[in-house]
Amino acid sequence: QVQLVESGGRLVQAGGSLRLSCAASGRTFSYYNMGWFRQSPGKEREFVAAIRWSGDRTYYADSVKGRFTISRDNAKNTVYLQMNSLKPEDTAVYYCAAHDSHRQWVPRSYEYDYWGQGTQVTVSS
Repeated sequence: QVQLVESGGRLVQAGGSLRLSCAASGRTFSYYNMGWFRQSPGKEREFVAAIRWSGDRTYYADSVKGRFTISRDNAKNTVYLQMNSLKPEDTAVYYCAAHDSHRQWVPRSYEYDYWGQGTQVTVSS
């Protein structure tokens, strides 16, 4: 089992920045590929970014490429999402997710093994 706890979400003005954190506990964090997803009211959950277990590969949705950066610190069992140049359309609940790296991984799919409870990000115009 892996427990994931997101933090860092809050209300921010358009053009501002936030850094989300996702702290993992339980099994060895470095075994897991990690992803960030988001969901707005009335919309499906969508992929935002992902990072390989080793940190050497990252993936981004087109809508956030160049504005968001995913990173991880395996010594701290934490994955981060740095969000810059925020837009009102970035408003959503942001979830982190963990995928067992021993299995085949499609970063943009929903096929992750564990999910956090989410943190609310609201961007005002």
